[in-house]
Amino acid sequence: MFDPTAALRQALEAEITRIDQVVARIEQEYRELTARIERCNERRDATISIRTLILKNIGQYGPDDINRAFDEHAEAVAELAVAEHRFEELADRRGEASDQLKALRSELELAGVAARDSNIQSPEAEAVTFRNASRQVFQIIEEERMRIARDMHDGPAQSMSNLVLQAEILERLVYKPEAILNELQDFKNAVRNALDETRQLIFDLRPMTLDDLGLVPTLRKYLKEYSDKHGVPVRFNVVGEERRLPGNTEGTLFRIIQEALTNVQKHAHARGAEVTMSMSKDRVTATIRDDGEGFDIPAVEASLAHNRNLGLISMRERAELEHGSLEIKSQPGKGTEIRAEFKLQ
Repeated sequence: MFDPTAALRQALEAEITRIDQVVARIEQEYRELTARIERCNERRDATISIRTLILKNIGQYGPDDINRAFDEHAEAVAELAVAEHRFEELADRRGEASDQLKALRSELELAGVAARDSNIQSPEAEAVTFRNASRQVFQIIEEERMRIARDMHDGPAQSMSNLVLQAEILERLVYKPEAILNELQDFKNAVRNALDETRQLIFDLRPMTLDDLGLVPTLRKYLKEYSDKHGVPVRFNVVGEERRLPGNTEGTLFRIIQEALTNVQKHAHARGAEVTMSMSKDRVTATIRDDGEGFDIPAVEASLAHNRNLGLISMRERAELEHGSLEIKSQPGKGTEIRAEFKLQ
């Protein structure tokens, strides 16, 4: 007997599979283009440094050297412009494909609801649900990898590239002591900045102090740096006896607090925030409050599947994975409170 709902689901699944393959190809080209843009940036920066050096010492170079330096700079700028234009086109294609996937998955979900209303969910529908969940997990991982790659490119990688260029300049000035001192000072400052950027990136990935000293000292450091960087004062309170917690619990609490404060900085427009750690013998609770704009919780949670608010999703999933609970209280104009609680064995 022909089942129109099953036929619709099958057609939607086939189209989702096709667009998934398109997205995979786009992602591959996206990664290759990102690497190409990085190489173009390095080449452009190198030509800028050479051109600047020549202009500072114009009397030491002939017309051919000057023309070659300017031609190479123009070529590097043009190559970078072409790559960046292609990158924008690719981003538009990826956005269109993602929008198509969202619409198709919404339709598939509605078809699944219709099937469940008429019968118990079939193995095929369960497999679709599992695949959709897996896609979301892999997409979150891929987006995090892209964020790390961008941070590496814009931070330490760029700084290291500049260090190489400065070293080349120092080689040219080795017989000019009066000029080399200034360049050495700049070189030392650049090394220090690259080291700071690298340490910050390591801290963002996994704070070493979390393993060495524990959650509370790590939070003190993080909250001070957060306040200095974003201009949002954060008060930190510890209630109960300060002590080490199980490793997974410390990591989960840190990430929840970090994500909550990221939302404060991006969305709340708050004047200040407060983080309270309450430690008792059998449980630990972290509460994050802000005096920002707040939001309508039912409306936001109802649209999670569509706007992919990964911050709220990741906080809930982190808490659930460690058998904890996460509660969010908020109202428009009255700030937000997030409370994460974990039982201790």
